[in-house]
Order: sequence, then structure tokens, then C-alpha cells
Amino acid sequence: MKNITFLISIFLITTSSLAQEYSLNTSSSELKWTGTELTTKIHYGSIGFKSGTITLSEGQPVSGKFVVNMTTLKNEDLPEAYRGRLEGHLKSDDFFSVDKFSEAILEITGSNKLSSGSFDVNGNLTIKGITEPISFSMSPSDDYWIANLTFDRSKYNVRFRSGTFFENLGDKLIYDDIVIETKLRF
Repeated sequence: MKNITFLISIFLITTSSLAQEYSLNTSSSELKWTGTELTTKIHYGSIGFKSGTITLSEGQPVSGKFVVNMTTLKNEDLPEAYRGRLEGHLKSDDFFSVDKFSEAILEITGSNKLSSGSFDVNGNLTIKGITEPISFSMSPSDDYWIANLTFDRSKYNVRFRSGTFFENLGDKLIYDDIVIETKLRF
């Protein structure tokens, strides 16, 4: 029994030493969001990271936590004079209730390596205090990681002009899927 316990201890020590944690460079990492209306009108912009870490084992993501500062939400598709109005609306209770929920959090719980060299990553996404499981793709590049995901805003009680909550919106409907594209530098 002592030999088995010893071997398990050696395995755990060896396995944990193979994994390395990296801190996100929040000033050089990028997050772009895109939302689309039924009329194919597209809005996009950026949000800043507050913090982030990722743990890699032999180059594969095994865990991590990324915190987004929702107060930094910016619109980038409208002319400068009109951006403030949309930004204010997106930060309001109609959308992300930023005064009450100033952070969104993504926690990585594991991943599977794909033949392309990228990873199918599993995790939990928390927006407006609501946590839902999510899967997304991540792939290493020369000096950063690319992580792209799409989340359904209706799962996080983001209701404004959502077909999940309201009927007969016609061309005023805003699709529930929000696309997130990131370049993560560690």
C-alpha cells in the first residue's frame, strides 16, 4: 500500500510540474464583440480585460480565469458623436446592467486538442451574475492565443428586443447570439 501511495504522489507531483500558469497581459490583449439585428445592421466594439490567467499542460489549456471589465464597453462602428448613446444603452438594465454587474467572468474547465492544432475548450461564462456552461475554440499563434466564442444573451437575462422573450418584433429584433473574438497575450 505504501508503494502505491508513493507512486500516486510522484505522479501527481510530476503532472502538476508539467502545468504552467500564465498571466494575461491586459493592456495588449484584445476583445471584440459583435451583435446583429434582423435587418443585418451590425454593431461591434471592444471591452477591456481586468485580469486573466491560463494554465497549460504540454501546451494544452487545462484551466484559466478571465475577468472582463464591463465598464470599458465601447462601440466602434458608429461615428464618434453617436457612440455614447449606444454605449449607455448597452450598459443599462436593457442589456448588461453594468452598474450592478461590472464584471463578466470566463472560467476554463478543460479542453480537447483537435487535429488542426487548435483546442475545443469547455468552461463557464458568468454575465449579470448568471453562470452557464460554454464551449469555444482556442488556437495558439506566434505571440498570442486566438479565442473565439458565441454566447446566447438570452441565457443571461439580456432581454432587449430578444425573440426569446418577445413576439412580433419584426425588423426590430436583435439576434440573441453575441460573437466574441479575442487575441490573448500572456
